[in-house]
Amino acid sequence: MKTVLVASSKGGVGKTTLATNLAAHAAVHGKNAVLIDADPQHSGMRWAERRAHFDHAVLPVDGTRKQWTKRIPEDTQRVVVDTPAGSHRDLLDEFLETADAVVVPIGPSALDIEATVHFLNDLAGHPQIKKGKVPVGVVANRLRPWTNASQQAVEVMQGWSIPVVGQLRDSQGYVMMAGLGRSLFDYNSAQIREHQADWAPLLQWLNRAR
Repeated sequence: MKTVLVASSKGGVGKTTLATNLAAHAAVHGKNAVLIDADPQHSGMRWAERRAHFDHAVLPVDGTRKQWTKRIPEDTQRVVVDTPAGSHRDLLDEFLETADAVVVPIGPSALDIEATVHFLNDLAGHPQIKKGKVPVGVVANRLRPWTNASQQAVEVMQGWSIPVVGQLRDSQGYVMMAGLGRSLFDYNSAQIREHQADWAPLLQWLNRAR
């Protein structure tokens, strides 16, 4: 079983979108997938509940409740944890103990980048990460690659010691699919395949983790 932690100290960076699509990708590829929704808003759980009637369902588990780990079935192969918005390292301790990798989404705005720098520095001090047991990767999210702002944001992130493991374009399609309990990986049109290609580096990085 591999556990992926999706975390950010900044709201509005697409954390739940990232978590639900990662969980769906695992399910679509035949893995028993669980989404731990530790955000009190429970957007991820509602997504999973809408998805329950389709092929490649993802089991939702309420991560805000005590002993949430006991609700994960023994045959689970992939766990994705959607952490609360505004998380800091202390709030993530219980999740970091079971994580195999941490993915940190960052929006292209200066405010997103500044807020995340402090979060990453704090995260780097955690024993599991400091010892190199849990790799951390940054995902530049909601990009508009044709704009100078997005290009400059990616350049800034690529100058950090933590690797940029994904660059995902902004799309209203994610909002539409979330409302249906769907993901990017449930479709196969030419336009969707272009967006799926954006995810390839992140998925390859996660496959190498641990």
